[in-house]
Amino acid sequence: MEKVYVAIGNDVQEGFATLEWTLRKWSSSQISIVILHEDINKDYLYTYYGKLPASYVNDESVDYLNRFEQGKANKILNQYIDFCGQVQTETLNIEKYNKPLPKRIIQLISGLQIHKLVMGITFLKSSSQKNNNLFNVLKYIQRKKSDFCELYLISGGKLFHLKERNNEEVIEDDQGEMVAKLDKKRGSFNGWIGKLFPENGKSNQSSCSLTSTNSVPTWEECVEKVEEYFGQLDLCVDEEPETVQASSDILIEPNIPKHLNSIQRIEFLRIKLGEARDVLHVKRREARESAIRYSKAEWAINMCESRALDLEARKNEEAAKQRDFEKDLDTLKQEITENQIWLQQNRSKLNSTLEIQKELSKKLKSVTLAKSHSEEQLKKMIAERGSMILEIENLRKQKDVMRRRIEFCRDKDAIEMVTRLNDLQFSYKEFTADEIRAGTENFSDHRRIKCSGDFTNVYRAQINHTTVVVKLYDSRTKQVSDEEFDNKVKILSRVQHPHLVAMHGFCRELKCVVFEYMHQTCLQNVFFSGTRKKQALNWHARVCIAADVCSGLTYLHLARPTLKVHGNLNLSNILLDHNNVAKLHGFRLDSSYSESDIRSDIRDFGSLVLQLLTGRNWSGSVNEVLDQLVADWPLEVAMEMARIGIRCGPTYGEDDMYTGMATVIKDIENVKKMADDRLADGGCLEMPSFFACPILRDVMKDPYIASDGFSYELSAIKQWLVMGNNASPMTKLELEHKRLTPNHSLRSLIQDWHKKRSIPF
Repeated sequence: MEKVYVAIGNDVQEGFATLEWTLRKWSSSQISIVILHEDINKDYLYTYYGKLPASYVNDESVDYLNRFEQGKANKILNQYIDFCGQVQTETLNIEKYNKPLPKRIIQLISGLQIHKLVMGITFLKSSSQKNNNLFNVLKYIQRKKSDFCELYLISGGKLFHLKERNNEEVIEDDQGEMVAKLDKKRGSFNGWIGKLFPENGKSNQSSCSLTSTNSVPTWEECVEKVEEYFGQLDLCVDEEPETVQASSDILIEPNIPKHLNSIQRIEFLRIKLGEARDVLHVKRREARESAIRYSKAEWAINMCESRALDLEARKNEEAAKQRDFEKDLDTLKQEITENQIWLQQNRSKLNSTLEIQKELSKKLKSVTLAKSHSEEQLKKMIAERGSMILEIENLRKQKDVMRRRIEFCRDKDAIEMVTRLNDLQFSYKEFTADEIRAGTENFSDHRRIKCSGDFTNVYRAQINHTTVVVKLYDSRTKQVSDEEFDNKVKILSRVQHPHLVAMHGFCRELKCVVFEYMHQTCLQNVFFSGTRKKQALNWHARVCIAADVCSGLTYLHLARPTLKVHGNLNLSNILLDHNNVAKLHGFRLDSSYSESDIRSDIRDFGSLVLQLLTGRNWSGSVNEVLDQLVADWPLEVAMEMARIGIRCGPTYGEDDMYTGMATVIKDIENVKKMADDRLADGGCLEMPSFFACPILRDVMKDPYIASDGFSYELSAIKQWLVMGNNASPMTKLELEHKRLTPNHSLRSLIQDWHKKRSIPF
């Protein structure tokens, strides 16, 4: 049920007209009415002698008159409630306090969340004694009210609006016709408001008759007259008792002596009648003087009231200034307290730093002594180094044997796992079309992945807070049936290998498959993009890529029960992850293969190996040179790689040409072992554990130190803090502060590690 708030003044007829308009306005809606009325003015009393300040009357009279006025107000409110009939009606009293009535109305609108407010024009009469002030009050309420509040101004049971027309302020009725126009010289709607409040015009005329000019005198101009009036008032109060006593004696019925005859009695009464006439003339003169004194008293009271209001406004202004000064003082005190705390903290940190400096100086002395002792031990260690080198050679040979055994066991386990998976029915997550569209932003072009500068039917998507790749198999140029799509999904679900792009799920409605996302680019972009120099791969990374591709291709050729071929092995179908691990995708998903398809895959692999050596498309000439962007190619490794690539090609003799990938992978593994041994002599490529961000679990690019002492990727730790986490990601304890410090030393180490591995940073 919607609430309609109706503000009604002291005019009963205007109140009934306002309520009638409200009931007629919402006659077709179910509403409840809240009648807003202003509390009675307890500072002044309405007596038979006019409006008097409450301080001039005793307490008993004040209580009696206030109860009388409150009873009248309650009786009028009950009449209003009875007038509303069956509509649920309640009243709300607006108490009087220092703030003006317009500001109290604005506070009520925001405090009670008033959405519909019907305001009678007489409701504002008490707060604006002048016509132009009433108009300013209306403009103030319309300008300051909340946007959600609908304000209806009612006068005489009709709706009116305050608007501007041709740079003139006018009053229009609900039909849009102008009722009155603002008099710019006087700044008021005197004619219109005079019609609304005829008594207002009379009071204005009477007040104007008391003054010689229209201007309002100031307190400074009238203070002497007011003091003179109060002096005369004291004299009148002292003289008043004699006059009252004398007049009362004369007005008492005369006591006629009994011994007088009728003629004497008549003469006696005539004398008394003359005396009464004289007293009557005196009384009339005193009445005129009292009227003059009353007008002067009313004038003095009005001047004192205006002066009191002015002083009260100044007092409120000074109180507001004092409150502002107190707030500023509290703010300064708080800042001083914070600065003192900060100074104390810095002083404690400085003391701890000095203590650490003392400890370091002591440790420096002990380190100096330990250094001399270490130099002696170093001589002994140099002597032992020769024997250790021999032991290392023996351990390296044992390591090679163990590595071969481990790789054999891994391959055996992988083949067994694939065999078990082929026997089971595939069960991957089936995504809905809405999830795919939301993740790809409705297949937006900026989500489409480019390869060699051309757009593909592959999109980068964000599904369940994970970055994946969505590949469409159904397009305008190529239609795929449901049966064909199910066969493709079934084949992809059974093909699982570390060097094949893994499938996460599919969407049967859009005929698309969701794969894992490879963060690096394809080899085509590495070798032939404009930023090739920045993305150059070192010689060891190229050998590892050749071994990864060979491993994935061998798995396809040896798959059981049905072997598979790639059919389109090129640089675009080889993707790299963060650590330059290569994975294949885009292989054929049918089951019709021939010997020529296997030979084609072997030839394509040979071309790939030669492209890794030369850094460009191999034209079939043996005289191709090594890629100039890669320095320090080991000659024996490069020669073995070239031999493998040429043996895979058609230009080699048919007797020595590879007939299957099983033979190729053996030679590639030997070359990779040779490359690992050569690289082991120059340093280790294993990533130190402290290079990885504890949140992202990946190598950091911009490491920053948090208050827990651990280093994090800047974007990751910022996101952690923005999400409202106040605890450390590592220790789970509350962080002392949220300030972050760049770790330049760790960043330099990571950059050096990347340069050695030639990974784009």
